[in-house]
Amino acid sequence: TGTISSLQRQLEIQESQLRRTTSEKETLQRKLREQENQLQAMSTKICSLSEEREHDEMMMAIEKENCSLRQAVTEQESKLAEQNKLIGELQGTVSQLRAEVLSSQHHIHKQQQAQQEIQSRAEALQHRELQTRVALERITSRFERYRSKIIQATFSTAGSKPPQAEVTDEEVLEAMQKIINERLEFHQMLKQKGVK
Repeated sequence: TGTISSLQRQLEIQESQLRRTTSEKETLQRKLREQENQLQAMSTKICSLSEEREHDEMMMAIEKENCSLRQAVTEQESKLAEQNKLIGELQGTVSQLRAEVLSSQHHIHKQQQAQQEIQSRAEALQHRELQTRVALERITSRFERYRSKIIQATFSTAGSKPPQAEVTDEEVLEAMQKIINERLEFHQMLKQKGVK
């Protein structure tokens, strides 16, 4: 954005200089036309006076003035050519600055689009993370309830002592295995005695 502002300021300065130079060119062209009119008038006057011998001195003065006007016209034409060259350079600079402004605006637009896309992806990831956390909490809660029921069923059997502290998974498995083994032994004993 700072680059675009700087380029736009340069563009305004160059356009202002271009307008000023164009105005100077028009002024020079107007002066040139005036001097050409004066030159034409002096030429006409010379033609009319050349027939009268008594106006030789006036003719010399007029010729001198005519020469001065020609020189002034030449100078004005030279200045006009310089102004035209400067106008061409300024127009090229203005075109280049406009292209740079457009390029910078396009670049900023692409960056904004990329930022919006990243923001959208981040929001989607946050939503998925929230859903995953909720699902994980639900599964954890169900697992804890299930584990609690297993512990309760395991240590509530006859001959089992209720745990005095937090029970590990290995302790729960050992207690369950002990109950299963005792049931198997009891079943074998009943079988041996012929009890169905």
